[in-house]
This record gives sequence, C-alpha cells and structure tokens, in this order.
Amino acid sequence: MAKLGLRSRLFLSHLVVMIVGLSTLVAVGKLYSPRFFVLQLENMQIGGVNLVRMRQKLVNGFEAAWSKGAFWSVLVGASTAGGLSYLVAKRITQPLIQMEQVTQKIAAGKLEERLPDSEIPELSRLALSFNQMAANLEGVEQRRRDLVGDLTHELRTPLTVLEGYLEGLADGTIDPTVDMYQRLAKETARLRRLVNALQELSQAEAGYLPIQTEKLNLRPLLTAMVEKFSDQLLDEGPTLTLDCPDPLLFVKADPERVEQILVNLLGNSLRYTTVGFITVRVWTDTKKVWVAVEDTGLGIAADDLPHVFERFWRADRSRDRASGGSGIGLAISKRLVELQNGTIEASSELGKGSIFRFSLPIA
Repeated sequence: MAKLGLRSRLFLSHLVVMIVGLSTLVAVGKLYSPRFFVLQLENMQIGGVNLVRMRQKLVNGFEAAWSKGAFWSVLVGASTAGGLSYLVAKRITQPLIQMEQVTQKIAAGKLEERLPDSEIPELSRLALSFNQMAANLEGVEQRRRDLVGDLTHELRTPLTVLEGYLEGLADGTIDPTVDMYQRLAKETARLRRLVNALQELSQAEAGYLPIQTEKLNLRPLLTAMVEKFSDQLLDEGPTLTLDCPDPLLFVKADPERVEQILVNLLGNSLRYTTVGFITVRVWTDTKKVWVAVEDTGLGIAADDLPHVFERFWRADRSRDRASGGSGIGLAISKRLVELQNGTIEASSELGKGSIFRFSLPIA
C-alpha cells in the first residue's frame, strides 16, 4: 500500500475530527433529545395541560423532525468542513511542494534558485532558512571554482620553470651545476609552501583548524617577535620597534595562532618596506586589545585595498612571486583572527605605507 502524502494526511485528519464531532452530535441527540422532550411534556402536564392523547404523536413528530434536521446538518456540515479541510491542506502543502521542486533544481546544480515568502509564519521561516542554506551552498561552490582557478594560475609558473629546467638538463642544453640544482630546489620549496598554505587555509575556512585559547600576556610574545624579525633587517634597511604599554591587559587567544598572524603581517611589511620604519603598536579599546603593524613601505592603492584579504590577491603579481609570497597569508590571518573572536582591518596610502591591525578579546 502506497504511503499517503501530507495533503492526504491533513485532509484525513480533519475528516476524522469532523466525523467524530458529527457522530457525537447525532448520538447524543438521538439518545437524549427525546427523553428531554418527554420530560418537558410531563412538566407541562403538571402545570394543568392534558397531553395524554397527543403525547406519543408529539414525540414521534419531534423524532422525525430532529432526524431530518440532523441529516441536513450532517450533509451541509460535512460538505463545508470537507471543502475547507481540502483548501487548508492544499494551502499548507503547496509551499512544501514548491520547496521540493526548488530542492530538486538545486540538487541538479541550479544553486541560484530561491523560495518565495509564505503567508504561514512557520513556512516563511522555513523558506528563509532554506534560502540562507542555498546562498551558503552557492557561495561554497563559487569559492571552490575560484580556488581551482587561482590554484591553477599559481601552480602554472613554478611548474613551467621546473619543466623548462628539467628538459634542459635532460637534453644537455643546461649544465647540471650547483646553481641550477639550487634553482630547482627553490621552485620545489615554493610549491611546497603553496600547498601547505592552501591546506591550512582550507582548514581555517571550514572551521577545522584547532584554536586553543588561553589567558595570554601579549607583551612577551610581541617582544620575541620583534627581536626575531630585527635580526633579518639590514643596516641600511628600515627600523623595527615595539610600542606597547606596560602593564598590558591579558587577552583570550591562542599564542601559536597569534604568532602566525604576526609572522604574516611582519613578513609583508619587511617584504615591501626598504627604508623608514616598521612599528608594532599595541593599545586597549573597551573590551579589546588592538595590535597594529605600521610601516612606511610601498603602500596599497585605494582601489586594491578592499581586496587585500582575498585569497591569491596581489597588487603586483610579478614582484610578489619573485619574493616567494603565496598570496594567501593575509587570507589565513583574517580567518585566524575571526576564529579567536577578533577583527582585522587594513588602511594604506600608495607610496606612504600601510597599517594592518587586528583585535583580540580581553580575558
């Protein structure tokens, strides 16, 4: 036996309720109405009215009239209730049928499909949640396509270089020198860094990257990072300083991930700042502690600034490839900050420098 649909189930449930109600009405009326009528006649006799001869005829007439009225009441009531039950069931199931059709289209790859609002509040909320889910799926699919395209673009250059060197070594047009093997090792290392960064970014975006927050004193960590990067500066290069109040409020953060964020931000500043200064500045704002990396480097154009946290974005692709950047360090940093309930921002002026700042909640 085939399973009944929701519309049939709703209609049958209303029909059962209607039948029970009408059956109760008929049964009670059939059993008790004549008795009540006879009792009324007896009361009239007590009052002095002689109804002995007409009593049975009155009772029979009452039963006949009641049965006829009950029949038409049942007929009209059942028809009206049945029609209304059908309309109500149709009104409830129509959005669900439409949702099923839209779901089938989404499953077929038409992720732009959406459900309209419903007059029924519960179904309207269901449609809103469904549309949000469809929008998320569309965004995931778009990011997947972008990732495949960006990854193909990024891998093409080092793979082409490797292919050219290896073909030259194979046919003898390139001498197998130490310098040549160092170039091959450099391109291979670039591919490895790119793959590792992509894996980390995918884990961060999916929420699988472990975040172990604790009560953290930022000052020792910032001091160690500044000393570490200061060793990489040349005498004629920029100066790297730390501007941090003492004492500094503790934050709730993952020290390993905070260090990773600082490595990305300081690495970018060192890469694009040849003269002037780089300052790590810290301050407290209500319930947050802000950390900013300020530099006097090349800066970013106003049109490019909204895209700095996008995956694989570069203002100057050729320059960044030469320096070995993967193009996703800032995207990873943004996600790491968000996973620790913070925010990250950027401001810059072309030719004058940039400021990248992020916040962490106070413990």
